[in-house]
Amino acid sequence: MKCPGQDTQYWQAGAIFEVKCPKCNHTVEFFKDDTTRKCGDCGHRFINPNMDFGCASYCQYAEQCIGDLPPELLAQKEDLLKDRVAIEMKRYFKSDFKRIGHATRVARYAERIGKSEGGNLAVILSAAYLHDIGIVEAEKKYQSTAAKYQEKEGPPIAESILIKLGAKETLIEDVCDIIGHHHHPRSDETINFKAVYDADLIENMDEKHKEMPADPAKLAEKIEKIFLTASGREVAKEILLS
Repeated sequence: MKCPGQDTQYWQAGAIFEVKCPKCNHTVEFFKDDTTRKCGDCGHRFINPNMDFGCASYCQYAEQCIGDLPPELLAQKEDLLKDRVAIEMKRYFKSDFKRIGHATRVARYAERIGKSEGGNLAVILSAAYLHDIGIVEAEKKYQSTAAKYQEKEGPPIAESILIKLGAKETLIEDVCDIIGHHHHPRSDETINFKAVYDADLIENMDEKHKEMPADPAKLAEKIEKIFLTASGREVAKEILLS
């Protein structure tokens, strides 16, 4: 059985349409399920401007259904993946709004840092949303939320979520590696790890600062020493010293 959206018997008016080639302005005919078409005049291949690839960000059968996607759409797929990861994180934590809020704020800081530092935002945001995903199992098995237990229990859960969402194997490996030591940086870390580490550090410090405000001078000195990125330090100053 075909996906109804791809089966021609369900197509309506507008399923076959014409667009102008962005290179030479020649008319090119598209079927709605074409991912790309080549211009018959100049030979330029370009993506279908009307195609919705949202399902490809989480469907495990996307490659069989749609076929090989061009680089532009692979990038779009990874960009859409982070939104699905956020949804799965919220489903996992259910009504634990404190942990949902923590993960969401960490992701927001991580995105700012990652953009400034040049990291892979698909990896950074997936890891940020899922960095504490092992905390529930840690409480069940060890009656503790200690970092070492979160790091132990988190990667298998994150892996199962990302596999279900159809993430690439390399992305899954990178995300699980970050989650597996997100409180314990190694001597030589990736920008992706550093963005998540600094973002989590900002949020943890902010939570403590709200409960027991620290001396601004000492806090500023601490910020200069413990963050792994320049962007992390700048965001920390904005959040903690404003």
